[in-house]
Amino acid sequence: MDLYSAARRMARPFRFTNPASYREVPLAGRGVIGDGCSCALVRPDGVIDWLCFPRFDSPSVFAGILDDERGGITGITPVVWPFESLQRYDPDTNVLETLFRFERKGAIRIIDYMPWTNDPRSSVHEVHRRIECLEGPVELNIVFDPRFGYGASRTRVEREEHGLVARGSGGERLVAVLSGEAEWRPCEALRGSPCRGDMGLQARIRMGPGERRWMILSWDSDRPEPLAAYRPFDHLRDTRQAWREWAQQLHYEGPWRHHVLRSALALKLLMYGPTGAMVAAPTTSLPEWIGGPRNWDYRFSWVRDSAMAVRATNLLGFQSESREFFYFVRDTLQRGDALQVMYTLDGASVPPERELDLLGGFQGSRPVRLGNDARDQFQFDTAGALLDAAYLYERSGGRLPLRTWRLLRSVIQATARRWSEPDHGIWEPRREMRHNVHSKLMGWLALRRGQHLARLFGETALEQSSAALADVIRADILRNGVDPARKHFVGVYGGNEPDAALLQLPIVGCFRGTDPFILRTLDWLRAELGAGPFLRRYR
Repeated sequence: MDLYSAARRMARPFRFTNPASYREVPLAGRGVIGDGCSCALVRPDGVIDWLCFPRFDSPSVFAGILDDERGGITGITPVVWPFESLQRYDPDTNVLETLFRFERKGAIRIIDYMPWTNDPRSSVHEVHRRIECLEGPVELNIVFDPRFGYGASRTRVEREEHGLVARGSGGERLVAVLSGEAEWRPCEALRGSPCRGDMGLQARIRMGPGERRWMILSWDSDRPEPLAAYRPFDHLRDTRQAWREWAQQLHYEGPWRHHVLRSALALKLLMYGPTGAMVAAPTTSLPEWIGGPRNWDYRFSWVRDSAMAVRATNLLGFQSESREFFYFVRDTLQRGDALQVMYTLDGASVPPERELDLLGGFQGSRPVRLGNDARDQFQFDTAGALLDAAYLYERSGGRLPLRTWRLLRSVIQATARRWSEPDHGIWEPRREMRHNVHSKLMGWLALRRGQHLARLFGETALEQSSAALADVIRADILRNGVDPARKHFVGVYGGNEPDAALLQLPIVGCFRGTDPFILRTLDWLRAELGAGPFLRRYR
């Protein structure tokens, strides 16, 4: 079986019939690569349309995903249509392969990666793209059109001896080096190119069977260097090896091993190596539905989401990620503030929300936002997720140092003081606070996990008070968290709203899975929120 046929068994191909076909690629149709500091999105037509350098939350270098005209891209795309494309990952790595095949003879493979060693001090903030002609000849458009600062910074791209250098009005610099001969021209000088606007440059190259070329993007470089200086072969070998060594820690050996490992690799891409924080997503303002207004900036570390993710990685055998996350939480809480909903990658306060008028949004889905005002919400469930992850970390052989325990103890004590208050809840609705059953449940979980951790650290009084208060919260849920007919649990005290977060009630052990209330709740949630094999979060 040839390479392309094997790849087709692993991914759904996209068919590009004209230069505008990329508009039909869904959000989920992109591959992602990363280096432990940032991520890039790669469309199946060979275009990178999202990248922030040098961090996840830095201003964008390429934001074409949010605006075709003003966002900026870099691309390696076929000249001739139609063609079929698909993407897959090199096994056990986050090295991405994009394969093009043409109706007439021709096939191209692009290997995309960001040099990665799992050592945050060694990050070089580069994108490496290897182009290999499997069948030919084939013509390709090479585009270099960065737009710094979400398109607000005026970008100037200049030719130098060994490549191109883009400079922004705010002092930003990005170098592009392409091996082999290339005649660079202004954007839109070549018909059929994906390049937009008048800032970038593009070239057209022709490749024959067996020929290989490289394109390197390097952040904050003074000038382009000869290709050999970037050592792309060495970086590709080292990056593959580092990812595979990391993947070998996986403990799961069941029938879904491939999917479990791919999920773990995706989670690892979201972890900011220098501090141990995890971003909720490497992007901003991608819509929950096309044309809708729910377009949020997720390039921050939600304590709850991060705790749930590191809990999962810890279960799979990746303990160092849990340890680094707890160090991040420890260092953040030591600044003296109470536990917040979210933090920046270095533990600072998330900036207030603002809208960007310059970018039109993904397929016109506005507004485009920076910052996140959910930072000011009170989400009581955060404590439960954090203490549950700490509990599992200890149970899995990790050891929380005394300094970390002292900070977790303050979270337990805050839970004891505030469990009876209303909050905004896990889904972060921008309305008044309510008594969410899931939040009460996670308060119960925080105290149960706190009970166990207090015992480990010899704090008998805290152990006993946490156990007693957990019982009080459970009784409160039974008294106030059910419908008027007392048939099933509800999402909010005094209401009758379904909430998929109620599925956590038996999962965390507050109620047995065979409890009649739980069984009737499951049936009710399926009836109210079912969507095929899935559940909606809420109506």
